[in-house]
Amino acid sequence: MAESDLRRVRVLVIGGGPSGLAAATALADSGQVVVVEREQWAGGIPRHSDHTGYGLRDLRRVMRGPAYAETWRSRALDAGVELLESTMATEWAGDRTVRLTSPRGRTTITADAVVLATGARERPRTARRIPGDRPPGVLTTGQLQNLVHLQHASVGNRAVVVGAELVSWSAALTLREAGCRTVAMTTVHEKSESYSAFRLAGRAALRAPVLTRTEVVRIDGRERVESVLVRDLDTGAERALACDTVVMTGDWIPDHELARSGGLDLDAGTLGPSVDAALRTSAPGVFAVGNLLHPVDTADVAALDGLHVAPAVLEWFATGSTRSGVPLTAAAPLRWIAPQQVDPRGAGPARDRLLTWCDAFVSLPVVEIHQGGALVTRRRLPWPAAPGRVFRIPANVLDGVDPAGPPVEVSLAGRSSPDAGLLVRTARQVGRTHQ
Repeated sequence: MAESDLRRVRVLVIGGGPSGLAAATALADSGQVVVVEREQWAGGIPRHSDHTGYGLRDLRRVMRGPAYAETWRSRALDAGVELLESTMATEWAGDRTVRLTSPRGRTTITADAVVLATGARERPRTARRIPGDRPPGVLTTGQLQNLVHLQHASVGNRAVVVGAELVSWSAALTLREAGCRTVAMTTVHEKSESYSAFRLAGRAALRAPVLTRTEVVRIDGRERVESVLVRDLDTGAERALACDTVVMTGDWIPDHELARSGGLDLDAGTLGPSVDAALRTSAPGVFAVGNLLHPVDTADVAALDGLHVAPAVLEWFATGSTRSGVPLTAAAPLRWIAPQQVDPRGAGPARDRLLTWCDAFVSLPVVEIHQGGALVTRRRLPWPAAPGRVFRIPANVLDGVDPAGPPVEVSLAGRSSPDAGLLVRTARQVGRTHQ
């Protein structure tokens, strides 16, 4: 490789969504910072999610998605960050060395620190193993919003949305803007997974019926989707819903290919890199932020991850510090916990919250912390746990943990839904199938 094809920078951020742009902006004063973004413009998912609700936690104001994305992009540029857009990080070429490919050609960058911010994606129809025909008209939320907001394309007249979590209502809003009616939303749970405020407002504004305890078992159509067959999980009854569009929402998986090919330790629950509270991965000088770690959270929380990682990167420059802390594991009905290591004596995780994913509705959750089989903490929280959204636990529940002791298990007790056991088993089986 020619010498001109080699570059060295202080920080290389891979992924130009909110978390990556926030990290780059916060680190801009440390030296040359480069952000690699595979899309034409940095900004991530909010760039083509043209509805309000962005920016509350990080920017302290509520914005529409494209404006929010452009705000972080502009902040990075104003701070002196170099954006390499339309550029793919294709492979590792050594420690903290990455090969890049773009329309401008190929190059290799070596960095003193690398921040992975590659985000997450929804599982498409193929990964969900829904049988039937393979007609056009089956999309994920990201594909739908890209078609509507960026390409201004038509998407059909009648849609079925698979899922009923927050992103599902976002898909329904996009469908309405495109002139496509949502004839039904489906969820395997006994109620919609989204927050009540969104659920009630969505039903009132969109008049989209939510079919609970329902799964899609087949998609039919030739030149275009014609119908989906749905099954009631309680009665086994099946019926066909006429539609020309199907949107697969939720069921997130991190974009972890680069982390995996780099040999980073992956967490079996999140499927993303395993990190400590400072967001250090198992590879020295390599950090990870945002929805790559905990699929999926809101864009502003992902951006706060980017801000949170900056002190750890600076500490790496100064001392060469590596991942540390007591290992954390999650017990059912919790599917995963992030971060996976915490040192009670050191700095806490972002926003001083442990992030978890619960596979059951628990209306009165009690967090239990066990270390070496002994109960360390038992605390009731005033907010419910539910599938389809991140359940946040104050990190100070770990205050009684022995920093030099054995691994810590985090679990939930409380009043769960009657079908919680079935849902947990089903979710874990799906996770193992599609890793």
